[in-house]
Amino acid sequence: MSKNLYVGNLSWSTTEDEVRTAFEAYGEVFTTKLIEDRETGRPRGFGFVEMEDAGAEEAIRNLNGTDFGGRNIKVNEAKPRTERPRW
Repeated sequence: MSKNLYVGNLSWSTTEDEVRTAFEAYGEVFTTKLIEDRETGRPRGFGFVEMEDAGAEEAIRNLNGTDFGGRNIKVNEAKPRTERPRW
């Protein structure tokens, strides 16, 4: 099984490779995805990491609130995306 983790408060200069490397210290990482603004293409400062269950729990315990690229990142289990109304 795998867990999808939310990673927030990232520096705009953070790369997917840097995030992957940090999380691989705690277990197998399946995917990393940093979210970009649709219109500008600029990073939005958050992303998602999918990794195996045991490693995900350890990554949350060890990385949440720590300094990453000069910012204290937030790491927790991602909540399922809810449908937003279309205007």
